[in-house]
Amino acid sequence: MDKRTTSRDGTALAYDVRGQGPAVILVSGAMSTGGTVAPLAERLADRCTAVVYDRRGRGASDDTPPYEVDREIEDLAALIDAVGGEAVLFGVSSGGALVLRAAASGLPVPRAAVYEVPYADFLPGGAEREAAYKEQLGKALAEDRRGDAVELFLRLTGLGEEMIRGARQSPMWAGLEAVAPSLAYDDTVMGDGLLPGDRLAAIGVPVLSVAGGASPGWLREASRAVAETVPEGMHRVLDGQTHMVEPDVLGPVLADFVTG
Repeated sequence: MDKRTTSRDGTALAYDVRGQGPAVILVSGAMSTGGTVAPLAERLADRCTAVVYDRRGRGASDDTPPYEVDREIEDLAALIDAVGGEAVLFGVSSGGALVLRAAASGLPVPRAAVYEVPYADFLPGGAEREAAYKEQLGKALAEDRRGDAVELFLRLTGLGEEMIRGARQSPMWAGLEAVAPSLAYDDTVMGDGLLPGDRLAAIGVPVLSVAGGASPGWLREASRAVAETVPEGMHRVLDGQTHMVEPDVLGPVLADFVTG
């Protein structure tokens, strides 16, 4: 990433800008950097000014402890200023939870879109599972057991034990451990893991909540609940898509929303 801006607390953020048109900032989810959403930015660039960035504590961006969600909202404010003073926000998974919090905060965001924010209300035992994950993750990171923290997250996403063992032996594991401390950030953004009804009801701009038709049912239900709770909420299901949505499928839908 060849551009940098500085957040209110002095944290340097790395970002890239691609294309021309209305600005949209792409917010990645847990265990990811701006590179994760870069293919989507390429798909948007013919109609939008697509901005990808490394969230604090990841990739080429710096970090300034202690972590607070408000600092990440200030990061988005700095990026909005850097690209002209107004931008649509789009977030994937827990990055979507950050986008919804930012949209409710009063930032100059004319509209916002999210993809499958994993609110656990619609998963049997979801609240208990989230509480156990929060406790175990905090302990692993406090003891600097980064690999164990990554394993906890992979299990939370439903990855099987054999696949986790294989991942530990793969070249990508060192990179996963490098961003493991940021798992605590996404966990804080998600709060208790349940849909924050009062916050969503206070969002005063249009919100598009998208889900994949091949994703687990509870994720689709959570996506619909977001759209139904936001006053100007809209819902869209992309046939055949999973939580790892294809940029060529999502891109046109998101571009229509951003430019509409």
